[in-house]
Amino acid sequence: MIVREAKLKHGTAEQYSAIDEAIRTAQFIRNKAVRYWMDNQGTNKADLYSICKDLAKEFDFAKKLNSAARQASAERAWAAISSFYARCKKGAGKKAENAVLGFPQVERFSKTGFPKFKKHCRSVEYKVSGWKLSDDCKSITFTDGFEIGTLSIFCNNETQEDLHTLKINRVRIVRRADGHYAQFCFDADRKEQGKYSGNIVGLDLGLKFFTKDQNDNAVIYPQFLIHAEKQLKKAGRRLSKKFVKGAKPQSNNYHKARKRLGKIHLKVSRQRKDWAIKQARCVVASNDVVVYEDLKIANMVKNHNLAKSISDAGWYQYTQWLDYYGKIWDKAVVAVNPAYTSQDCSNCGHRVKKSLSTRTHSCPNCKIEICRDTNAALNILHKGLNILGVNWNKQRGGSPEASFAGVASPANVAPQHSTSGQEGSAL
Repeated sequence: MIVREAKLKHGTAEQYSAIDEAIRTAQFIRNKAVRYWMDNQGTNKADLYSICKDLAKEFDFAKKLNSAARQASAERAWAAISSFYARCKKGAGKKAENAVLGFPQVERFSKTGFPKFKKHCRSVEYKVSGWKLSDDCKSITFTDGFEIGTLSIFCNNETQEDLHTLKINRVRIVRRADGHYAQFCFDADRKEQGKYSGNIVGLDLGLKFFTKDQNDNAVIYPQFLIHAEKQLKKAGRRLSKKFVKGAKPQSNNYHKARKRLGKIHLKVSRQRKDWAIKQARCVVASNDVVVYEDLKIANMVKNHNLAKSISDAGWYQYTQWLDYYGKIWDKAVVAVNPAYTSQDCSNCGHRVKKSLSTRTHSCPNCKIEICRDTNAALNILHKGLNILGVNWNKQRGGSPEASFAGVASPANVAPQHSTSGQEGSAL
């Protein structure tokens, strides 16, 4: 599936208000579906679909929302429930197991991922009905009971071409700080011919260096959040001054200040995403095999001294784009367990304990002395090649004894998820 995005413009205040009402209604149906699952043991997806019909009969505002959009909201609830069940099967915790066995009230607000009620949804999703695209694909009309009407579409040439040629499965309206957007989901898979160069790379993710490979090549992260902090603090102070305790609703000046703060956060988010896409694309385009460490970021941000920097780095987003481009160009992108990659010697395998402040790897066994991150990158690469079943010369600077053009499709490479919290190479 391919997703393209276009901005919705030239709408009136009433139209945008109707969109917000539709989003709130979708949130209401999703929350009602989660509540029904909590209160009724053995609920399945079909039961949630039937709840949508009952809600449409009971509430007039719910009936305004297109029937397919109501079903899409129920599907969102079921996605959260299914994800919760999957985590429980993997052993997320005793209380979570009790919830699956029929005691949902035990773990409604647990940290194990129990489905929660949404308070600030920002999107509503339509399937094949409830909307109509113009013949020139420059405007879209929403035809459900909220009477949103026709809005202009502003997008790039690539999106325009896909709108004319590909089949649209779903349309999603997303509200952001700088306006409303339409996301089009196409029934197609992106596939391109990759250029194979025979190069391989092992990537160690970190804070001092965003990535460092086995050849000691480093990439510095621009720290978008740190650079925007002055603006964010100033906008936050102005917002707090506009807030009146107990006032419902807040003043127009408060909402203007809130939107200004949201736009700054949105810019940082887009900068981080753009950085991740460009870096991942360059890495996968220039290498046939990419091996990275599968970090447990949720555990790492528990270190409050480094949580902000870890979150700003966006490692998860970066690795997701590595996987994405690996599938597009049919290249091997492998995630390996990061346990002890910074401790083990890449030359002889001897384990050398070191703190996070120690940036040099000095092995007392083989007397090698290299950068800590380079040593970790070599170990990460070695682990990835072992997964692919490729022989590799352990000597530093060694090369694999195989060609990597099409050596393994990413779909056939299972990530080696980390189960250890003892890795420190990422810092």
